[in-house]
Amino acid sequence: MRFTYSARTRTGEMQNGNIEAGSLDGALNILQRHSLIVVDIQAEKESAFLVKKIKFFQKVKPKEKMIFSRQIATLFSSKIPLVEALRTLSSQMENQFFAEIIQQVAADVDSGTTLSSALEKHPKAFVDFYVHMVRAGEVSGKLEEVFEYLAQHEERDYAIRSKISSVMVYPAVILSFFLVVFILVLIFIIPPLKDILMSGGQELPFLTRIILALSDAVMGYWYLLPVVLGGVGGGVYYFFTTEQGKDAWDLVKLKVPVIGKLFQKVYLARFCENLSTLIIGGLPITQSLEVTATVIGSKKYRQILEQAVEEVRRGNPINTVLKRYAEFPPLVVSMVAVGEQTGRLDQTLKNVSDFYQREVSDAIDTLVSLIEPVMIALLGIGTGVFLAAVLLPIYNIAQGM
Repeated sequence: MRFTYSARTRTGEMQNGNIEAGSLDGALNILQRHSLIVVDIQAEKESAFLVKKIKFFQKVKPKEKMIFSRQIATLFSSKIPLVEALRTLSSQMENQFFAEIIQQVAADVDSGTTLSSALEKHPKAFVDFYVHMVRAGEVSGKLEEVFEYLAQHEERDYAIRSKISSVMVYPAVILSFFLVVFILVLIFIIPPLKDILMSGGQELPFLTRIILALSDAVMGYWYLLPVVLGGVGGGVYYFFTTEQGKDAWDLVKLKVPVIGKLFQKVYLARFCENLSTLIIGGLPITQSLEVTATVIGSKKYRQILEQAVEEVRRGNPINTVLKRYAEFPPLVVSMVAVGEQTGRLDQTLKNVSDFYQREVSDAIDTLVSLIEPVMIALLGIGTGVFLAAVLLPIYNIAQGM
C-alpha cells in the first residue's frame, strides 16, 4: 500500500512525502525509525482500474520466478541490504503484477515483518516450498545459502518444465494447423466438387458422405463454428479445473504409454529434489515431507507422501511406505533406505534427483525424435483417407462413362 504523510523532523521542520508499506502500522514504524514525528498519514486510494484487475491474467511465470531467485541470491551474496535488493529487482521487472508483489514484500520487511511471513502473503508467486525454505534460512542464520539453493532449484525445475512444454507444443501446433486447413478445404474445395460427386447417380461411399455432410454443416452454420470450438475448448478447460478433472488428468499422465513413464520420472526427480533441498535447509523430516507433498504436482504421489508423514511420526522410516507402491521403483526405495540408515538422506536424495533429471532429459530427447515421424504418419493417414473419400467417387464415375 502507498501512504501520503506529513511529519516533523527532530529540528521541527515539516516534511511531506509518500511511502510504501504493508499496513498503516508498518508505515508508522518505518517513519519512526527515520526519527520522524508523524503529524498526518493517509492511504492513497487506488484507481478503479487497479481495483478491478482481471485476476485470471495476474500470474507469475516460472521463468520470472527463476530469474528473481537467481538475482536475489546474487544481490544477497554481494551484501546488498535485503529491502534495497527487493526494491531494485521490483523496479526492473516487466511483469507489473510480480513487481507490485515484490514492492509489497519490501515494504513489509522494511516495516519489521520477516521475509518468510511477507512472502507467505503472496501464494500466487511463492509456494509453500519457497516460504518454508526462507523461514528455515532465517531460523538457522543461513539465508544466503538458502537463496543459493533456491536459485539452483528454480533453475533445474524450469529446465524440466521447458523441456516438457517443448514436447507438448509441437504436436499441438501441427494438429491446429491441420484442423485449420481441413476447415478451409470443407469451405472452398468440397462445395465445387459436390455436383460432380453427385452426378454419377451411384451411392457414395460412407467416408464421402461424411465429408459432404461436414462441408454442408460448415457452410450452412459457419457462424456457429467459433461458438462450438470455443464451447468445447472452454468445457474441456473447465472440466480439468474441477477435482474430478484434475484426478482424471493425473491418472492419464501416469497411465498413458511412454508419457506415463516420463511423468513418473518427473515426479520422482521433483520428490527427491524438493525433499533434499528442504532437509539441507534445516526443516524437520516430517515438515519437509508435508511441504514436498503440496508441491509435487500429482495427487497420487501427494497421498503416498502424506502416508509417509504419518509413518514417520510413529517412528517408522520413510521407505516402509514407499516400497508399497509401484510409483516408487526399487532404486528410489533402496536409496532412501540407505540414506535413512546412514543419516545422509539429503545427499542420497540429491544423487537420485540428479539421476532422474538426466533420465527425464534423455526421455524427452527421445520423445521429441519420435514425435516428428509419428505426426507425419498420422497426417499422411488423415490426408490419404480424405483424398480417398473425394477421389474414389470420381474414379467410379469415370469408369462408368
